[in-house]
Amino acid sequence: MRRGLDRLQEAEEQGWLGEVAAIEASLAATEQKLAAMRDLAARHTTVHLGMPDLRGVVARIDSERRNEDAKGQS
Repeated sequence: MRRGLDRLQEAEEQGWLGEVAAIEASLAATEQKLAAMRDLAARHTTVHLGMPDLRGVVARIDSERRNEDAKGQS
């Protein structure tokens, strides 16, 4: 941001009106984006991941144990 302000000052001193306008537009857009990022960061601090569903894992383990037991009894 500081570099942009330095460029703006130089453009004003040199009388580069087109450059002044472009730098001002760029700085305004940058400030809007930074404000939006700060606002978003302040609102979204927690992510809800839900509860894990372990039924499939338990069923697979149970099935594997049954297969091992069946092999051991043969």
